Amino acid sequence: MATKTPSSSPSQSISLPFKTRVQVSILNFVTDAVRRTNGTINRRLMNILDRRIPPNPTPLNSVSSHDVVFDQPKNLYFRLFIPHKNDVVSTSSLPVIVFFHGGGFAFLSAASHAYDAVCRRFSRKLNAVVCSVEYRLSPEHKLPSQYDDGFSVLKFLDDAKNRRNIPQWPENADVSTLFLAGDSAGGNLAHHLAVKFAQSSSTFSLLNVVGLINIQPFFGGKERVESEVELEGAPIVSMDRTEWLWKALLPDGLDFDCWAVNVSGPNAVDISGLNLPPTVLFVGGFDPLKDWQKRYCEWLRKNEKDVKLVEYETAIHAFYVFPELPQTNLLFNEIKEFINNQISKVR
Repeated sequence: MATKTPSSSPSQSISLPFKTRVQVSILNFVTDAVRRTNGTINRRLMNILDRRIPPNPTPLNSVSSHDVVFDQPKNLYFRLFIPHKNDVVSTSSLPVIVFFHGGGFAFLSAASHAYDAVCRRFSRKLNAVVCSVEYRLSPEHKLPSQYDDGFSVLKFLDDAKNRRNIPQWPENADVSTLFLAGDSAGGNLAHHLAVKFAQSSSTFSLLNVVGLINIQPFFGGKERVESEVELEGAPIVSMDRTEWLWKALLPDGLDFDCWAVNVSGPNAVDISGLNLPPTVLFVGGFDPLKDWQKRYCEWLRKNEKDVKLVEYETAIHAFYVFPELPQTNLLFNEIKEFINNQISKVR
């Protein structure tokens, strides 16, 4: 595909609050500062720049949080968020959301301040138990390490003994109404886990994935799609950063058109015969990845899968981690409606 140079930077036409612009600038600086030309990351510097906070067992904004180890040898855990609103006590069961954070598979954590805050809002606004997963990062851990970690969480939660051994696990948390969710790289991960669950659902005793909440998933390919070219210079995502991140993730022998990156491309997994859960897909008009995400939506529909596309025309990539942006509340309302609709179908 021929490329063209935009006449002006998209960032000049995006209207963002001053606070958001400052935060975006810091995020851009951090991701560029810690990436080395040899394909490694300066983890010491990253750990200084990435503000991480501990769990808070005392309810804060009606939500408590606790870290639960699911893979001791790999030192992997999920941060458990539990709502404590008055109506929770009378609720017969609470849906469970297994959430995967973004960061290009290479950055950030379930303990990063932004994602701790996001998952706290998920739990409070959606009246749900949230498990925010700490998975292994690239380039130290190549594909499929991240997908393996995600599947391990599902198997862990499926085991009743494991759940009983979590002192804080709510008795009314219902893993038979479980939603996979993620943004950016976490959205990529959540999609592939939904596929893997569909391929192996008979191996689970109780856990059932009833919906996929996919927020601006990180997909790509060898081709440069129109949105990547036209929106070069938009906040957070750039062609240089995405190329570096894909190279950091992929083992030798795989290129950008592999099944994990170009999810709907020439090497896509055959999903035609799979019972995939219904999907709600969020796309931002100022996200350079939006054309890949729309191709994903078209591919799901071509394979007769249930998918709802929600596009916010003025949203940047990762918009919803900034609570001051107007689209953030719209997203939470849309997710709440999606969850309620899916629960009503299975109960």
